[in-house]
Amino acid sequence: MPTLAELLTDPEPPRPVITAECPVIDSGGLDAIAEHATRLAPYADALNATDNAAAHAHASNVAVAIALKRLGVEPIMQVACRDKNRLALEADIVGAALHGVSTICCMTGDDVTAGDEPEARRVFDMDSPQLIRATAGLARGRYLSGRALDPAPPLLIGAVENPAAPPFAYRVRRGLKKAAAGARFLQLQLCYHPDRLAEFTELAENAGLTRRVALLPTIALVKGARALRYMNDNVPGIHIPEPVIERVHNATDQREAAYQLALEQARHALSLPGVRGLHFTDFRHDDALGKICADLGLPAIRSAPDGDALVM
Repeated sequence: MPTLAELLTDPEPPRPVITAECPVIDSGGLDAIAEHATRLAPYADALNATDNAAAHAHASNVAVAIALKRLGVEPIMQVACRDKNRLALEADIVGAALHGVSTICCMTGDDVTAGDEPEARRVFDMDSPQLIRATAGLARGRYLSGRALDPAPPLLIGAVENPAAPPFAYRVRRGLKKAAAGARFLQLQLCYHPDRLAEFTELAENAGLTRRVALLPTIALVKGARALRYMNDNVPGIHIPEPVIERVHNATDQREAAYQLALEQARHALSLPGVRGLHFTDFRHDDALGKICADLGLPAIRSAPDGDALVM
């Protein structure tokens, strides 16, 4: 089965790339990770191992990424600058690489005020372009200090960007800066404004960004209007127009209305220039990812992973 790096660099890809976010892990042990992977991995080329998402503490990105790797699923290990200095960030990347985790998604991270422990001390020793550059240095065989790393880990580096936050040209310039630092894909923030996503991708195409990175817009699979309202009110960088929320809220079947909204967003995103695939965030924990992939004409790409692979 091709790796994510091979799929993203294929000049004539056979199908859109699909990545998905492994839900955060707080309890349930390795069985909880295997349960999520069983549901998501048949349809996703790689699964994100998040790094204290939304400034909430969860099981570590390194631990979850290694578990996904042992299940036979390619992990995308998110690395956020908020909680760790450069020594810890480099150590996490190199340590995960020892276990075969080679795809890294670099981000600055939400401020601690977005989470449930706002008294936590911010670190932000680096921002995301600096972290991307440091990760690219590791892939070339050097720590930031200049000390040799031999053999160098074969890293595929990604980042994130918000296509819905104006000014859009600035967001594209940030994307170019991340590409110059070493990013090869951008997982885009949730965008409930189709016109803004279209404008971002058009600007990215005209600026040459899409020739340097693969764009993966994010689609959220939610149960209904309550989740949309929560994201609009509480998640930094996301704005959901009131008519969109009301459309789902007033539907006879909110789950189906929310699914149809996601399907429309996915089809629209795949029609845009420079979009090489989709990234899914699953808040439903049901069969929605398999259903939406089928409706998009994207069949399962692998059988469900074997949870026994996690047994020591």
